[in-house]
Amino acid sequence: MSREIVEPIEKYGLSQKARKKTLFSRIGIVGCGLEGQNIARFAAYNGIEVVFIELTKEKIDKAISNITRALDNRIENWGLTSSEKKAILGRIKGTKNYEALKDCEFIVEAIRRDDSGRRSSETRKDIFKRIESVVSKDCIIATNTTSVIITELASELEHKERCISLHFMVASHEARIVEVVKGLYTTDEVYERVSQFVKLINRRVIPVEESVGLVSIRMFITMLNEACDILMEGVAEKDGINTLTEVGFGMRFGIFALADILGLEKIARWGENLFDEFGHEKYKPSPLIKRLVRAKRLGIETGEGFFRYDENDKRIDDSILKNISK
Repeated sequence: MSREIVEPIEKYGLSQKARKKTLFSRIGIVGCGLEGQNIARFAAYNGIEVVFIELTKEKIDKAISNITRALDNRIENWGLTSSEKKAILGRIKGTKNYEALKDCEFIVEAIRRDDSGRRSSETRKDIFKRIESVVSKDCIIATNTTSVIITELASELEHKERCISLHFMVASHEARIVEVVKGLYTTDEVYERVSQFVKLINRRVIPVEESVGLVSIRMFITMLNEACDILMEGVAEKDGINTLTEVGFGMRFGIFALADILGLEKIARWGENLFDEFGHEKYKPSPLIKRLVRAKRLGIETGEGFFRYDENDKRIDDSILKNISK
């Protein structure tokens, strides 16, 4: 009886060099505050494994808890099933160890502000270097900031060409757009790969040139400052202005409600950054915003801002500005 010969077939297939990898099967996120949580949720919802880095176990647990609550809200509004929620959470892992990023194909820096309230360029540069020390040379490194130029962040890396900037519109799940910014060193290949990632998570690419504030923040700050001026001048009441922007302009939440979601302290910093960059008074934060920040009424984060909120972030009272705006 002749002996059966078993021969491996791998050598007849594509070479390892020519063999294509699955596009973005695993991504990393450094910093899992509101922005990082939303990016993790979007990616995991679309079947991508996510590993995020946080400084402490408490912050990791808080991020997972917030993501879980966001998914529960979608279930309540018939936008998700319990089994889908379980699958999404199963794709998200948190850790304090940067080594966990080594198998990622794409990493987004989305750090919170530090205790002084700042997220400096130097801090971000250090994070970029730390990421580069553990990932492969093909891994794309991105920042989600709108206030720092990606060319500056990439300038001290060995592989500058892999770096790119993108900005997720995280205030609303329905805002399916992402601003994508190509830096001085960014290659066309990296830009195309990131654009494919954006499409993979069911969002649309908005190409933007390098500029502090990009498009979204520059327009938002200008509109919010004007709304504050109108309120302080007594031209219209707060609810009327908010409703006009919500219904009349088709904004998902209205200008003041959106400001509360984004955080008034963050908005004040955006305005100062834009004023420092361009020197135009239209970007300088409104005195009303500064007054709210000084009173620690920072929006949903603290339960009070332009409006008042309960523990589930639901608006409960519209009278918060009666004395502040006079």
